[in-house]
Amino acid sequence: MDQAAFNIVGSILVFAGFVIAFIAVLIMVLMSVRGGGAVIIGPFPIIFGTDKESVRILLLLSIALIVLILIVMALSYYVFK
Repeated sequence: MDQAAFNIVGSILVFAGFVIAFIAVLIMVLMSVRGGGAVIIGPFPIIFGTDKESVRILLLLSIALIVLILIVMALSYYVFK
C-alpha cells in the first residue's frame, strides 16, 4: 500500500470512531443507563455513580485494586532490592 491508501484508511477509521461515539451518546440519552466510574489518584479513589449499587461495586473493586497495587509494589521492592 502506498501513503495515499494509508491516509484514506486512517481517515475512514477516524470518521467511523466519531460516528460510533455519537451513536453511543444517543443511546445513553434515550435509554436509562446505570453505571459509574472511579478515578484513583495515589491510594485515594474518587468514585461516582448513578445508583448505590454501582457505587458499592466500584468501591469494592477500587479497594481490591489498591490492595493489589500495594502488594505488587512491596514484592517488587523485595525482588529488586
